[in-house]
Amino acid sequence: MRQLSPQQVFELIEKNENKSILLDVREDFENEICAIEGSINIPLQKISEAAEELDPQQEYILICHHGVRSQRAGTIMASQGFNKLINLVGGIDAWACNIANEMKRY
Repeated sequence: MRQLSPQQVFELIEKNENKSILLDVREDFENEICAIEGSINIPLQKISEAAEELDPQQEYILICHHGVRSQRAGTIMASQGFNKLINLVGGIDAWACNIANEMKRY
């Protein structure tokens, strides 16, 4: 799994050439506080089941609060055959600090 900074993820999204899917593995209540536009929310405890319905050939950018749960989600997904995974280092908190200053933090 690749580890990318908020700036690197932002640049990847801006290029939008690879059509990466932003996969937020935080809890629903966290996602209601703030989220990156266009992301889909599948909480970590549901990721194993949900992975059965996701495309293992697709690239996913995994997001959580600080990057720990998204790393765990990536490990789970990799064990199920996903190999195009990116972890947002520092999570949505780092995203809010470095990319989207107007974003609520918690």
